[in-house]
Amino acid sequence: MWKLKVAEGHGGWLTTTNNHVGRQYWEFDPEAGTPEEIAQVERFRDEFKKNRFQVKQSADLLMRMQLRKENPSGPIPPAVKLKEAEDVTEEAVTTTLRRGISFYSTIQAHDGHWPAESAGPLFFLPPLVMALYVTGAVNAILSPEHQKEIIRYIYNHQNEDGGWGIHIEGHSTIFGSCLSYVCLRLLGEGVEEGGEGGAVARGRKWILDHGGATGIPSWGKFWLTVLGVYEWDGCNPMPPEFWLLPKFSPIHPGKMLCYCRLVYMPMSYLYGKRFVGPITAVVQSLRQEIYNEPYHQINWNKARNTCAKEDLYYPHPLVQDFLWGFLHHFVEPVLMRLPTLREKALKVAIEHVHYEDENSRYLCIGCVEKVLCLIACYVENPNSEAYKRHLARIPDYFWVAEDGLKMQSFGCQMWDAAFANQAIISSNLVEEFAPTLRKGHEFVKASQVQENPSGNYSAMYRHTSKGAWTFSMQDHGWQVSDCTAEGLKCSLLFSQMSPELVGEKIETSRLYDAVNVIITLQSSNGGFPAWEPQRAFRWLEKFNPTEFFEDVLIEREYVECTSSAIQGLALFKKLHPGHRTKEIEKCISKAIKYIEDTQDSDGSWYGCWGICYTYGTWFAVVGLAACGKTYNNSPALRKACEFLLSKQLPDGGWGESYLSSTNKVYTNIPGNKSNLVQTSWALLSLIDAGQAEVDPTPIHRGIRLLINSQMEDGDFPQQEITGVFMKNCTLNYSSYRDIFPIWALGEYRRRVLYA
Repeated sequence: MWKLKVAEGHGGWLTTTNNHVGRQYWEFDPEAGTPEEIAQVERFRDEFKKNRFQVKQSADLLMRMQLRKENPSGPIPPAVKLKEAEDVTEEAVTTTLRRGISFYSTIQAHDGHWPAESAGPLFFLPPLVMALYVTGAVNAILSPEHQKEIIRYIYNHQNEDGGWGIHIEGHSTIFGSCLSYVCLRLLGEGVEEGGEGGAVARGRKWILDHGGATGIPSWGKFWLTVLGVYEWDGCNPMPPEFWLLPKFSPIHPGKMLCYCRLVYMPMSYLYGKRFVGPITAVVQSLRQEIYNEPYHQINWNKARNTCAKEDLYYPHPLVQDFLWGFLHHFVEPVLMRLPTLREKALKVAIEHVHYEDENSRYLCIGCVEKVLCLIACYVENPNSEAYKRHLARIPDYFWVAEDGLKMQSFGCQMWDAAFANQAIISSNLVEEFAPTLRKGHEFVKASQVQENPSGNYSAMYRHTSKGAWTFSMQDHGWQVSDCTAEGLKCSLLFSQMSPELVGEKIETSRLYDAVNVIITLQSSNGGFPAWEPQRAFRWLEKFNPTEFFEDVLIEREYVECTSSAIQGLALFKKLHPGHRTKEIEKCISKAIKYIEDTQDSDGSWYGCWGICYTYGTWFAVVGLAACGKTYNNSPALRKACEFLLSKQLPDGGWGESYLSSTNKVYTNIPGNKSNLVQTSWALLSLIDAGQAEVDPTPIHRGIRLLINSQMEDGDFPQQEITGVFMKNCTLNYSSYRDIFPIWALGEYRRRVLYA
């Protein structure tokens, strides 16, 4: 039986800065579990499989089952159900809150964080399997049980038409289908007999019916080439010599968005090496299986810029295709004849890879980069310490649920904990749930980054991180503006509470460090980027090489990050009025202007990290309200209320499709279904904006939906995914289903019922 392990780390190849606090990984124990528990897990799996085309997202039932057994709670009151005409009473709200927080406390880990899935993209896992295949480490790293659950996951998320999308809720694409198909084949699934109902054969048919693997986007071309089922001549150039450009160059990779930079850094190394894995019998067979013409007859030059229409979200501008052609036909042939220059470039590229590996304890910034850096280290030296340390960190990225084993983006431990603590505090039931909050507080304190990256970090294109909070855990090491601001806000809220209830408050000097990180990240327009200061010109985005993402090449500002920064700094200024006051006031003033200036004409804000206008609007409203803006003195808040009220559904809720993010037009979930997380975001917005003072009826209706939707055990149901990134890919945050209904109910109880 699978068991979730928390805050543990064994073996000599793991290093940690805080005794592994926040670490979560799954381990298969053949001796674990009673017969009843094992049977229950099988029922969970069967139920998911039966409904997989209607309910795409798993409900994290294996984790819930384990942690609830480890953290039993006493009996809770019966669920409250309100009729349509029935008033929302204080008793109904408080009972629902107690039930919800009681349940949520049982799935808190002993180190204080709430373990949860952060997955959904289908292009995360196959590259890892490919990397392990070419390095010969599949069976050493992936036990038979791992492989069984990976196969289960891929089959469970195959679309009815036979293909796979780039994420579990998306339409079929060549990228998702080729990677998933290849992964199944590498794990031993047969071409004709693999999967129920010929699932592998149906996947292959979908690929061939839609033009074959030559239409795979550039990232897919890269991975198929490394595996040996595509050719480097069919890839647009990624010369490592870019790392030798002078730093003042506007196209120096050090100016890229960190995620983009850290993808193309190891890619350029592997491209410069022209690395290809061993050509095995399976690889030879795949060359025949996924193309509509004989492999040796494929026009690789034509294939370079071929992208299937199902995959094409961001078409390359003509100027970009000219650039690729020039690099391919003229620049790269010259560079290939300059081996000394190439070796120098490769050395610089791999030095950057090692720097990032060491400063993230071999976690890397995310799962895409992790696999690329792993294989780069292998290619440099298959017996290296770096490669062994990479292998040891692979389990940190796995997550197991009733739909199988998936790969996470990198974990959202701190992000979820910051919101969860604030949600519980908002309920005014602090004394009842003090043990939960004490553990949550300890986790927040243990997760703050204590040091900057090593050495001359600015020369390695890194920013100050001392005092920051990461998205996941301290070992990750990457500062994020909104995570730092939410961590700061959490710490400040705890500092106002009795140490007897929630433990000793964080040292003031550490708060100062957090403020410093936040202030240094603000852009000239007042907005806040996520990871690093904005360094590049916006015109560079025209050269975005990915076909299925938008806004990936340069760092930019986000309403969510800007709002979090405002909230954290405003609360800090209130509680610590003597520290950098003028700087903070100027920073907040510019940030407010940025939020007001970026409001859409309909009163909404586009959210980049959640779906979508509901999410962005919540952040914007809370940020403005934190600085004294009200319904009466802020036209922006009034317009925001009008927007949200125009989207309220007949049942009192809100439900926004991921297509809003992709198409940049507000789109309801099919069937006009409500989503409880998005309903909570809308309610929090309306409460903060002052709608209750004008007409509280819409808020009452939304709260009634939350109360009536709570499950018997106090949990809230898993519904559609509500996270997103790069405009075109969803990401599930499974803790949101509990955090945000609790938060909305708490704010309603405190600020509407008790107003």
